[in-house]
Order: sequence, then C-alpha cells, then structure tokens
Amino acid sequence: MDHAVVIGASMAGLLSAAALHRLFAKVTVLDRDTLPAADAHRKGTGQSRHAHGLLAKGCAALNELLPGLSAELVARGALPCDPMSQGRNVHDGHRLARGPGGGLDGLLMSRPLLEGQVRRRVAAMPGVRLTAGRAVTGLLAQEGRVTGVRLADGEPLPADLVVDASGRGSRTPLWLGELGYRPPREDRVALDLRYGTREFRRRPGDADGDLLVIIGPTPERPRFGVALALEDDRWIVTMGGYGEAPGPTLPEFAAFADTLPAPDLRHLLAAAEPVGEPRAYHTPAGIRRRYERLTRFPEGLLVTGDAVCAFNPLYGQGMTVAALEAKVLLEAELTPRAFFRRVARIVDAPWEITVGGDLRLPVVAGEPPARTRMVNAYLGRLLAAAAHDPELARRFLRVAHLYDPPPALMSPPALLRVLRSGAPRAVPVPA
Repeated sequence: MDHAVVIGASMAGLLSAAALHRLFAKVTVLDRDTLPAADAHRKGTGQSRHAHGLLAKGCAALNELLPGLSAELVARGALPCDPMSQGRNVHDGHRLARGPGGGLDGLLMSRPLLEGQVRRRVAAMPGVRLTAGRAVTGLLAQEGRVTGVRLADGEPLPADLVVDASGRGSRTPLWLGELGYRPPREDRVALDLRYGTREFRRRPGDADGDLLVIIGPTPERPRFGVALALEDDRWIVTMGGYGEAPGPTLPEFAAFADTLPAPDLRHLLAAAEPVGEPRAYHTPAGIRRRYERLTRFPEGLLVTGDAVCAFNPLYGQGMTVAALEAKVLLEAELTPRAFFRRVARIVDAPWEITVGGDLRLPVVAGEPPARTRMVNAYLGRLLAAAAHDPELARRFLRVAHLYDPPPALMSPPALLRVLRSGAPRAVPVPA
C-alpha cells in the first residue's frame, strides 16, 4: 500500500503512524497545531500540564512499537518506578499493602517529555512526515470508500487509508453523516470532573523516597489527589473532585489536600516550594463511541484513541489504550469491521473499570446495573483485604495497569484470600 493519512499528532496519532510506517510506503500525520521542536506543552493537548499516568501495560506497548523508547526516556530524566514498592496507593479509603510489583515496570515523566521523544522517533521513520498547521475539514470518498481528506484551504489529499486520531472532538460522526452513513451510538457518563495542578521542587527524603502517591475518591469523599515524581527534580500534584476543584492560590491548594481520604499529600505539601503557575481543567463526561456496532461503514477509514473512547482521566488509561490500539494496526486484516471489533475488546475492560468506579459515587448521575453493584461491593471487600495482603494488592494493581482483565480479581485464589482475610464479610459474586 502506498499512502496512509493520520489526523492528529496526538499520542494516538503518533503511535498509529509508528505502526503504519511498517505497512505503507508513505505516512502523513496532519495536525492543526504548531508542533514544538523541543519538549513543550502545545495548545491541542490541554491536559499536558496535569499529572499523566503511563500505565505499566502502556509502557510495554510503547516499547514494542518504538523499541528502546524507555531507555531513551530515562536518559532524558524519566524515572523508573515500581508502583507497588515505590508508590503509595490509597483506594476506597484503604492503603494497599506494599511489596514487589509483580512485573509492573513503569516510568514517571511529564507529558511533554514523553510526547516529545515519541514525536522525534516517529518523525525520523522512513516515509513518515509530520505536517503542522494543517486542519482537516472533511473526507474524500468514492463508491463506499474513503479516498483521502480535504484540508482547510480546500486542498485534497488522497490516501489509501485515513486514521482519525483527533481526540474526543473528532468530527468523524459528522463526516459519516455527510457521506450518507449513520454515526455511532454514544455511551456517555456525566462526570463534571474538575481538577487543578501545581508543580513543586522535589527534595531528597520527600515522601520517604517514594515516587508516586495516588489517593482515590470514596463515596463519602469524592475527591482525589495524585503526586508523581518528574524529571528535573519536580513533583506534579493534581487534585480535584466531581464538581469541585482546589482554588488557584497555594493556601487553597494545600487546604484541599486536607480534605482527601488520606493525609499523604497534605504532608508532602506542608513545606513544598511551588514552581510555576497553577492550572485547571474540566472533563464534562466519559464518552464511548460504538463504532463496532455499526452495520455500514466506509472502507479506508479507521478511528482510534479518544476519538473512539475518552475515559475518565482520573484512571490514567488513555495513552495505554491508544498504544494497544496502535498495535492492532499491525494485524493482517485492516477492514473497519475487524479493526473496530478488536478495539472494542481492548476498550471493554478499562471502560468497565471507569464506569463501575464512577457509578459507585453518589455524585455521579446514573443507576448502576445489579451486576455492577455486586462487583463494586465485592471490590470494596477486596480492597479492605488488600490493605494487609500484598498478593491481593498486587492483583488489584495488575488490573488497574491493564495487565489483567477485571475478572482476574474474582478468580478462585483471589476469592479465597478475600474470604480468609479480616476484611468485612465477602458478598456473592455473579457468575
């Protein structure tokens, strides 16, 4: 095949190009932004100034697509991190037991460092061209097949394959209507998730040497906080809640930490020296577009990343899912039907995790199905047991990092450990 066009130089777009360059003689990545030459924030990535989690599964997938990437990132200051032995994980009000991470090898770094290095690697690939300042305004099509894209200045750009990686604001549903196709159904969970971020200098001995703090929300306190160690001896601290966020001043930010379900961030911020200005962000909803359920779809067009499913960012799944979806492009069959079915299987588990976690909070509108209520009740007991059982903590973190599917938490060995623990009495588990 000759030419593939990728819409968007996001992480999903760059990783898609990394896969497609093995299949196409030429790959063109189009982005409406100006792409920075150095590791810097860019306008089209509003969340880049906030804490970004690259899950361990995503780190492994990135290295498959871009061999040696982790070593390059570490050379630029990224920090290797075992999230179980070097992190403080507080979930549902329970501080998980510590221990070896069971193969969860992660990296901590800023989004600009990660995206910048990925962009450099992709731009250096034979046949790949990154084109900045070029917005796509429509699709070209002929006889049931997409044959390219139309640029904002009216210029047509022919292609054998078009991949939309333009994010949650994707216009593919609109473009499908223009071509006579039905748009995909959307599953939506209203979140009104608000958060603020500040950076601080990181000193020896902070957090007793730990590199990661995660404090999840509880039904009683639907607020969260994350602190990640970054390159250049920095902490990035993001805190927020459903419908509420910390104020912009340092006293307001520190006061918000006092209200979290655990005191770790309050202790970290007590004598921390701020760097830079505060930033705020708002995510109104989690959205999943069900492309896999469409009965008619034009050949020559695929959709990936947040354009398919924009998760609750609290769970840090987006970049990992984008990397796993990019690997699907390497499979033999690139028809839309086969691609979307494979992507749906990748999305199912993280979507189940996020929606189940959100719907257990009274502040999130929606009635969880009976099965979800039962699973959430069991998960609460598992987390209580994981506070003193490192094996259960390891199993939970492997699911959270997308190495294992959620049913792994209900395997007979896991159930037995929960039943034998001192946690509250276990509940029935659905078949």
